[in-house]
Amino acid sequence: MEPKPETSDLTVYLAADKVIDHDHQLVRETAAKLRAEAPELHDYAKAAFEFVRDTIQHSDDSGDLRVTWRASDVLEQRTGICYAKAHALAALLRAEGIPTGLCYQFLGVVHGLVAIRLPGYDRWARQDPRGNKPGVDSQFSLGEERLAWVPDPAEGEFDFPTLYAATPPPVLECLQQATDRPHLWRTLPTKL
Repeated sequence: MEPKPETSDLTVYLAADKVIDHDHQLVRETAAKLRAEAPELHDYAKAAFEFVRDTIQHSDDSGDLRVTWRASDVLEQRTGICYAKAHALAALLRAEGIPTGLCYQFLGVVHGLVAIRLPGYDRWARQDPRGNKPGVDSQFSLGEERLAWVPDPAEGEFDFPTLYAATPPPVLECLQQATDRPHLWRTLPTKL
């Protein structure tokens, strides 16, 4: 499913803010290192995706109790849930001029991912950097989606239609107010 952008102005999907802080030195350094290894924009996008998916642990999988939300903190602490990992990936992609938005699925609670619009492509392509584990195999793709999960309408699951330029308040508030991951797990949003 291709999400619907909030606006046709792609510059909003390149902006830095307090969450997707791609103007932070650590984000810039990480992006520069990845770009040096993958100079073509498509290759860079895939490298950034795999970097976040594979080197930043999903805190539930690893048992890490810390809650991160700002992209630079996610990169520094190498941990986060789906929202935090999406923020880190969005920052790395925006740092190199790739329009990136935040999108969500309802899977009993809200699950976060990103959508990118590479130059030369006429559509947004969703990517899920959540992290693979048995039963989860998310891959970078600009064609057929290879997300961690496909919503099951019979279970009341669905894709939220909007492509957000900034983190929606229910997601950001639950991350910022959580004292640790168990607290966060009890307060994950079910609506945007």
